[in-house]
Amino acid sequence: MNVWIAIGVTAAACYLVKLAGLLVPAGALERPLVRRLAALLPVALLAALTAQQSFSTGGALVLDARAAGLAAAAAALVLRAPFLVVVAAAVAVTAAARALGA
Repeated sequence: MNVWIAIGVTAAACYLVKLAGLLVPAGALERPLVRRLAALLPVALLAALTAQQSFSTGGALVLDARAAGLAAAAAALVLRAPFLVVVAAAVAVTAAARALGA
């Protein structure tokens, strides 16, 4: 039953956050600082999530096949490869690193 309580509380909190966003005056959202922050915040959050998922396991810092896949994806991005090629390169390098390491 505790899981359902957590789901209900999370759903209510998400609704309240969305409602709070709708209640913000339009003038406050047009400020240059707010617009710049709104543009940069998703990128920063995605980068932090990628780093956390790529370099940690159970709270410990690790350097394994996921880091190799991330490096391959970064290299493909630098070479301006299409998105599917970036993903395929990351998958292939990660799989190869795991196969060679196991």
